[in-house]
Amino acid sequence: MAVLPPVRIPHPHVEIKTDDGAPFVRGTRIAVRRLFAWHKGGASAETLLRRYPSLGPARLFDALAFAYDNPELLEADIARERTMLKEADLENPPIPMKQEKLPF
Repeated sequence: MAVLPPVRIPHPHVEIKTDDGAPFVRGTRIAVRRLFAWHKGGASAETLLRRYPSLGPARLFDALAFAYDNPELLEADIARERTMLKEADLENPPIPMKQEKLPF
């Protein structure tokens, strides 16, 4: 497993998981990389708060601020996730389905 870059600027609502170094919103299982990717993809703060109402604005904005303050860490975490997803797809390729004739 690749080692992620160190945290340059810590934030009070973000914790780093000890097993893989990924940043998560403190007290949740919500990865900062997920919030950051959606935000960079155009999702508004209001949309993210509707998706995760338990976060509240302070934790959401702190997680996004963490992402912008630590861009190398976030980009490496997103890249690592993409690699893991690709490897999982290679290990479990989709089962080809045989198309059957329709009865009519």
